[in-house]
Amino acid sequence: MPRVKGGPKTRQRRKKRLKLAKGQYGAKSRLFRTATESVDKGQQYAYVERKKRKRSFRNLWVARINAAVRAHGLTYSRFINALKKSNIGLDRKVLSDMAIKDPSGFQKLAEMAKAFVPAVG
Repeated sequence: MPRVKGGPKTRQRRKKRLKLAKGQYGAKSRLFRTATESVDKGQQYAYVERKKRKRSFRNLWVARINAAVRAHGLTYSRFINALKKSNIGLDRKVLSDMAIKDPSGFQKLAEMAKAFVPAVG
């Protein structure tokens, strides 16, 4: 079998990997092996953080809705339950946005929800 040295393909592959490592500190951006390890780890972190971002945004929306709803004399869980019972299909992102940008519309939603909340006794 003939000897294969790689040449241009190997250089392209290494340049591509080093380009991904740009911005790393020291040898992690200059040496191929350490750059490869650094890039792999960075991609793992990026994958996990993309999932975490969705969670943290939902937590933010819930906190905003809870704060807005308490001003109208309800709790978050009772409010969401009432919206489900009244077949109002707004998601938490939209509700959070309404609470900030359209307080009068959110107040109407809260009043509608109060009609479905059982009396606490």
